[in-house]
Amino acid sequence: MPDEDEALDPVAAPPGSFRARMRSKPGVREAYRVGVFLLGLGCIALGLALAVLPGPLTIPPILLGLWIWSTEFRFAHKLFEAFKQKGHDAWEAAKRKPVTSAVVTVGGLVGAAAAIWAVQRYDLVERARDAVGI
Repeated sequence: MPDEDEALDPVAAPPGSFRARMRSKPGVREAYRVGVFLLGLGCIALGLALAVLPGPLTIPPILLGLWIWSTEFRFAHKLFEAFKQKGHDAWEAAKRKPVTSAVVTVGGLVGAAAAIWAVQRYDLVERARDAVGI
């Protein structure tokens, strides 16, 4: 079983590739890895934020984030493969009932748009702050 240090080791990069050039420069290597981590984290956070909506909307951003991480971190490759399989299964389930999947997804998007509109129209954030005392 690999230890934690191996899980954070960089994935092999082809010689002469952009990643190999970034890794060869001291200081840039760490900045590049931090950038890859933050970009992947942003995609995963977006996917988790979309989890409140019905339908398969949460899967693509999380897959993208894990793919970004898997280009640089070994631990993410295993997660990416497992989540990719779950995404494939969800897509197959959506294809079996396309009308239901479309109605649920569009309904979730309309509901989210209505909630955003209501929050802005009725100034609900400011009212909540006043109620809490912030």
